[in-house]
Amino acid sequence: MTPLHEIIVNKNTKIKPIWIMRQAGRYLPEFREIRSKNKDFIKLCLNPILSTEITLQPLRRYNFDAAIIFSDILMLPYGLNQNIEFKKNFGPILEKLDLDKISEVKETDFVQRVQKIYEAIKNVSNNNILKDKNTIGFIGAPWTILVYMINEQSPKKKLKKDFFENKNLIDHLLIIIEKFLKIHVKNQIDNGANVIQIFDSWAGLLEDKDLPSYIYNPTFNLVKYIKSLNTPVICFPRNIKNYKKYCDFVGPDAICIDYEIDPVKIQKEINIPIQGGMDPKILLTDVQTLKKEAKRYLDIFKDHPYIFNLGHGVLPETDPGMMDYLVKTVKDY
Repeated sequence: MTPLHEIIVNKNTKIKPIWIMRQAGRYLPEFREIRSKNKDFIKLCLNPILSTEITLQPLRRYNFDAAIIFSDILMLPYGLNQNIEFKKNFGPILEKLDLDKISEVKETDFVQRVQKIYEAIKNVSNNNILKDKNTIGFIGAPWTILVYMINEQSPKKKLKKDFFENKNLIDHLLIIIEKFLKIHVKNQIDNGANVIQIFDSWAGLLEDKDLPSYIYNPTFNLVKYIKSLNTPVICFPRNIKNYKKYCDFVGPDAICIDYEIDPVKIQKEINIPIQGGMDPKILLTDVQTLKKEAKRYLDIFKDHPYIFNLGHGVLPETDPGMMDYLVKTVKDY
């Protein structure tokens, strides 16, 4: 069994595996070199040779326990014919939502548009470097995908004024999103992903009364589906106010926490395996601070099934040497 399966499936508390969100990417000089020659982010995600290379880069440097495929949650709207452009220092810009156009997309069209992602997953999972390690596939949660598709850009703490006005549009779109997320997950698993993470990046935008309709129920449907494919599922509802309530409703195999939540509270309240928590900014400090903070999380979850990770993605200005120190600190614990 791989270390991640030991934690998630067997609830092992003796080992503490580590992988990092955005471990393949912007802080690595070898990634920057590829990126400088490939300006179109979508095309890069759809280049199976390069996305395989980028996914494997951090595993050549560090003793991580898993590879996470180099891709993006917005490949879902892209597959549904809502084109996207990634603008430097701004983020994604999605074309105006055309529900009629999206409603006509067939499964075969969608799969054809994102097929190269599955090729990359196959390449990664078949690589010798992944022996005894996991290949993590991922999707955005229905709510977060809905936000991007209607908002047409990152909400950065606020939604369009009229976001909730067209209830019919939202209901219709959620059905389409759920259907194609299931297709996207199934293809990732069929090509070698053996853990799935669901990213709900904008879970913190909603009020409590809206959580069942937009987060609990749609995510529960996906979690249930992924479990039916005998694949463990980790959920990351970033900045959600009540992680315990979320776990009780949604029922993931493991829960990833952000850095604004108290890990001691989580350790007491939640009995499923925990992942993450440490603030990515700690990697921008010094080795003493890094060691102290990493050890704090490891101590809190000493007797709890725990996967070491950050409470968000690694920052671009992170020194690769600090990442090396972090991995060794966790492995030596």
